[in-house]
This record gives sequence, C-alpha cells and structure tokens, in this order.
Amino acid sequence: MLKPVQLGRSGLRASQLCLGTMNFGIPGRGHQGDWTLDIDQARPIFKAALDKGLFYFDCADIYGQGASEEVVGALLRELLPRDEFVLATKISMPMGRGANSGGLSRKHVIEGVDASLKRLGLDYIDHLVIHRHPHGIPSAAKPPIEETMEALHDMVKAGKVLYLGGSSMFAWQFAELQMTAEINGWTKFISMQNHYNLVYREEEREMNPYCAQSGVALMPWSPLARGILTGAYQGGFAGGSTNRSQGADRKRTESLYHGEHVFPVADRVVEVAEKYGKRPAQIALAWLINKAEVTAPIVGVSKIEQLDELVDSTEIVIDQADMDYMEALYTPVDNLLSIGTS
Repeated sequence: MLKPVQLGRSGLRASQLCLGTMNFGIPGRGHQGDWTLDIDQARPIFKAALDKGLFYFDCADIYGQGASEEVVGALLRELLPRDEFVLATKISMPMGRGANSGGLSRKHVIEGVDASLKRLGLDYIDHLVIHRHPHGIPSAAKPPIEETMEALHDMVKAGKVLYLGGSSMFAWQFAELQMTAEINGWTKFISMQNHYNLVYREEEREMNPYCAQSGVALMPWSPLARGILTGAYQGGFAGGSTNRSQGADRKRTESLYHGEHVFPVADRVVEVAEKYGKRPAQIALAWLINKAEVTAPIVGVSKIEQLDELVDSTEIVIDQADMDYMEALYTPVDNLLSIGTS
C-alpha cells in the first residue's frame, strides 16, 4: 500500500508513485496511438491503482491530442469523489495549427487551461505543469518569462489551478523562473518533472541538487527509460519485444538514450534483480526511490501486473554496494536539452 507524500514546500499531498497517463486515450489518435488503451481497458488499471493507494495521476493536453485528458477525467469522475484524487496536467505543446495554439504566452496559458478543464470535465486542476520552459517549445513564440509567470499566477488566483510544477529545462532556467515569481509575489513551482533514470543521470549535476536545496519535489519521468530498464529491448534497440518498443515510439527512445553504457547498465539491473528476487523494472524504480531527493516518480503501465510490481518497488531497500554497482558504468553524455529537447 502506497503512503502519501508531501510535494515540496506546499500543503499538497500525493501518493509515492504518480501514474502517467500517456497511454490512455483513443487508439490511433496522437503520436502514441499504436499502444494506447481505451477507457474500458484503462478502467481496471485505475481501480487497481486506487486500491493500492495510488491517487496521483499525471496527464498532458498533448497526449493523444486531448484524448488522454478526456479518458482520465471521465474515469476519475466515475470512480471517486473530487477531493480523493490529485490530478496534474501539462500545457505548452502545440495543440493545433494556429499561431497561438502552443507555447506559454498569456493567451495560450489561459486558453490552454480552459481547454484542459473542458476535456477533463473538472472545475480546477490540482497541479498544472508547464511541459517545458517558456522558450523551450519548438515553433512557439518566446514570451518574456514575466508574461508566463504572471499568467500562471492569475490561473491560481482565479481558482482554476491550485499548484504549479515545471518540467525538463536547465537548472538556471528553473531558478530564474522561481526567482521571478518570488520577486513579484507570484506563485512559485512546487515540483520539477525531470528526465532522470539509471541510464540518463545528467540531472544529478545541477537540477537535482537545486531542487533538493530549495524544497522542490522531484518527480522523474521515464524512470524505466521507456522500457530499456525493464528488458523490453533485449540488449539493443533492434530487439524490441513490446508494442511500444516495436512501434513508432522506438525512434523517440533512440533519440533520448545515447552512449555505450546504456545496455550494459541495463544488464547490471537484471543481475541485481536476480539477486533480490525481483524484476528489473522493480529494481530500476527502487534505485530512484532510494534517492533521498526523489519524491514521486511518474510510472506508466499497461497491465495490472506491472502496477503491482511497481508498487512493490516502494518497499525495496537496495544495499549501497548494489546501488554503486548499477551506477558504476555510467558515462556522461551531452545534456539532451543542449542538443535538442529532453
């Protein structure tokens, strides 16, 4: 059974794990359409999550071009009272062909929040996350950060959003946003969704220490490296064994993970898993949970069995020698934000 945790320096409590919802929506709609589960397939997973104390869900407008928000909102409204779940959703990615259909201008922040609320069928969003830095969205305008931060603050003051979070950006950019909010008396971010796992650890240099020092909850996405740390790729990108690793999404995975260390590290995860009598996914997630600065990793599942295993990961204590063994082969790589987008 998962325990509630406090998100940063706020009064908001969430579950130890956050369920990512990218794979729930309308099959065929959006970039992940070839491995999407529809509402009837998702329902038993949501029920199982709630039964295990997982009540924190992470969505985004771009997932399935709005379909994920529609399905997630419908299921949560069906399954439990509003005050018993915490929902995060993200805005900023382009949602259409219009010149202002993406980004973090004042116009799109207001319109994006309203559109998400309509799709979700809710009156407010517990945790609104900006999907990237205001200047990190391809093809979007680069507004003054003051414009973005004041617009986000106005959404909080209007009661449409309760708390704010950030996602992948450079640590200096995040610090600048936080300082801008503080100087102007605007709402600050309580969390950071960053890209962090055993085969991509560049966030240990600046973002993780900054968040730990400043009281921001770390909520890593892709804790299992999109299946690499579960064995889904069987030693190489050509060895995909799941719908996701064999489909169009494989190119995205290849773009994220570079370096000769990737699959050797995954092999060591398998070794440690055998030692502990666990599955590789459990050990990879437990490695993150054993990091004191990590609050609530975002996990994705397509089966109840996977959910059961990941919930069990929160109880695994890994010896420091085994933590060191899995980390030892890591080779520094270019920060993905410096060569494109994370």
